[in-house]
Amino acid sequence: MYRVSEFAEKAGVTVRTLHHYDRLGLLCPAHRTEGGYRLYGERDFARLQQIVTLKFIGLPLKQIKVLLDDGNLDLKSTLRLQHRLLLEKRAQVDAAIQAIQEAESSLQSCIAPNLATLKNIIEVMERQNSMEWTKKYYSEEAQAKIAERGRMFTPEMLAKVEQDWKALLGEVEAAMAGKLDPASAQARSLAERWTELLRGFTGRNPEIQQGLNKLYADQANWPKNFTRPFSDEVSGYIKKVMAAHKISCA
Repeated sequence: MYRVSEFAEKAGVTVRTLHHYDRLGLLCPAHRTEGGYRLYGERDFARLQQIVTLKFIGLPLKQIKVLLDDGNLDLKSTLRLQHRLLLEKRAQVDAAIQAIQEAESSLQSCIAPNLATLKNIIEVMERQNSMEWTKKYYSEEAQAKIAERGRMFTPEMLAKVEQDWKALLGEVEAAMAGKLDPASAQARSLAERWTELLRGFTGRNPEIQQGLNKLYADQANWPKNFTRPFSDEVSGYIKKVMAAHKISCA
């Protein structure tokens, strides 16, 4: 057992930090001396490691407390959670680094900043921040797979996917305006392109597909500031086409 100053020195944190975690109920030593001084043990080292790692990932202290106080989350499960979250964080950092490196390369050959390149950095950052809320719909396995697939995509590949979706949505809206029969061959072609783009995200992984289904089934609870990728009318039309041609997204 260690007093607070000894524990702080061995753990590499400040006494002030330990007091703060104690006040929040985040790291409360189970033992005290007869004089009332805190005594920390090995279990407190393990708890502190979890706190520091989850804080590094970016989770707020209140959320960390909820996670660690979950009786079903043992040390093995917590380490697995940390591993997954760190992989996601690395994928986000890698994407940001690549966007910044492209900006640096662009600036080496011109005096004025390339605004398109700087815009790409902003989009990479905002894309990562704006989609955090969707994670609750995916299992741990699905989130790990999504992070793994995300590391395969370069900014250029992501830009192409966005452009492909934009072009397809425009054609679907035109087909709807022209009252194109969902059972027609032209409509079938639109639905096939739709499923291929979806498979580019899911990689035909059933866990990811299941999470995606949950996400779109809960549109009523999407954040108000989130811009929906397509309307209910577009979604409804594509569903009719898929049903007419017996096309599956899986």
